[in-house]
Amino acid sequence: MCAAAVSVAASAYAQAKVGIVDVQRAILGTAEIKKAQTDLETKYRPRQEAMAKLDRELQQIQGQLQSMAGKLTPQAEQDLQTQGQRKQRDLQRLNEDLQGDVDRERNEILQKASRNMTDVIKKLAEEKQLDVVIDRANTLFAKDTLDITTDAIASYDKTYPVK
Repeated sequence: MCAAAVSVAASAYAQAKVGIVDVQRAILGTAEIKKAQTDLETKYRPRQEAMAKLDRELQQIQGQLQSMAGKLTPQAEQDLQTQGQRKQRDLQRLNEDLQGDVDRERNEILQKASRNMTDVIKKLAEEKQLDVVIDRANTLFAKDTLDITTDAIASYDKTYPVK
């Protein structure tokens, strides 16, 4: 009885039409994500430039402290150290804020794209009459002929054109 059940299950599995998709590559390969990456870089470039300027100022202060060691009055040396510490704190805060904002926005974009890609893959599976679609990341082996990642990217770009 058990052997018959295994035989029927194996037979059904052998007849199933399977597709493989590299979901991560599919999402990152869409025109929407590529544009979003460019937009993020453009949006946050001024803050990165401000951080770079602050870092240069900090380096100048450190350079002054080293080159003027022993030549500055104790008060002047203390003032430079205080100024450097302030700039260091400001730089750290700016960096943390920037990283948090970029991470939050990137995650929102990727979550939306992931939901959309799931819908696209389901539709593509129906069109190709696939019984199951498996993420390549969780697959030990699959023939390249089963891969529908390129089709998924093209379908996504058609369904969700970049504006």
